[in-house]
Amino acid sequence: MSIRVETDKDTGVALVTLDRPGRHNAIDLAMAEELGRVWRGFRYDDSVRAAVVTGAGTRAFCTGIDRGAEVPQPSSPYSVDDPLIAIGPKANDLWIPVIAAVEGMACGGAFYLLGESEFVVASREATFFDPHTTYGMVSAYESVYLAQRMPPGEVARLALMGTAERTSARRAYETGLVSELTEPGGAAAAALRAAAVVAAYPADAVQGTVRAVWSATEAARTQALAHAPHLIALGNLPPERQAELFTSGRGRGGYRLR
Repeated sequence: MSIRVETDKDTGVALVTLDRPGRHNAIDLAMAEELGRVWRGFRYDDSVRAAVVTGAGTRAFCTGIDRGAEVPQPSSPYSVDDPLIAIGPKANDLWIPVIAAVEGMACGGAFYLLGESEFVVASREATFFDPHTTYGMVSAYESVYLAQRMPPGEVARLALMGTAERTSARRAYETGLVSELTEPGGAAAAALRAAAVVAAYPADAVQGTVRAVWSATEAARTQALAHAPHLIALGNLPPERQAELFTSGRGRGGYRLR
């Protein structure tokens, strides 16, 4: 299994770990389905009152979709199948608080998870970037989620600079993406402490608060996400050209992720 779930019955906190460290915790299709099952399962488990999501190891929280994943697409230009669209807790109608703990890299599709977390705790050595434009892809869903947390100019810079630049944990903290910085290796422990505090409060009040905060930006986010498939269909290079750019390393500061 590529997802580890450990539940502390005393605190009511579940630790959800993306467990593919050899692939920088990149998400393949089986892992995406597994994440959805985990979040949906928590809806029926009243012993879980808060959760922390993190990545195995210290090199990466998650680097998005695994480039080796085969994702068939419909022939219609009006339809796009995105295997990551339902990997987050909110997409699975889960309203317990979820805190993200980031060590190392968080990029691309990782923002689906960060965007559906209540807040983010990160190591001082964590970095954030979005490789989409470098490889001829539109950063649509990722940018929408980031825009709920960061000023538009910061989102634009992160998305448009692609692999040529990484946002430091300090800058992410200063611009609102991250709410707490820790020493290296300490993000999960800090997130678990915060989750334990929240899990000790009355569950209905906590979940209602999560829902209220989410509602504050829901209308704008829903409208923006509705445009995403069309922007992707119009702006993405053909898959074979994307693959060429990825395997070439893209030069000019491009990073090979795996």
